[in-house]
Amino acid sequence: VLGVDQEKLEAFYGKPIIIADRNMVESEAEKIYEPAKDGNVALLVVGDPVCATTHTDIIIRAKEFGCKVQVIHNASVMGAV
Repeated sequence: VLGVDQEKLEAFYGKPIIIADRNMVESEAEKIYEPAKDGNVALLVVGDPVCATTHTDIIIRAKEFGCKVQVIHNASVMGAV
């Protein structure tokens, strides 16, 4: 989506990157938020993270699981409409 290779992202952030495809985000979300209970995990999305119900669902499930959640809003055409 961003046109940036995974290796370049890993070099930039100094962290391993897992590409979360649609299936992982929608059907295997626990792989994203469960490791966040004891460590730092980021889910990077294009646009505003709360415009998609899937992302909102992950936020709710992560909080219910006991994870600390911080949302950093981004500009989106959806928020401007």
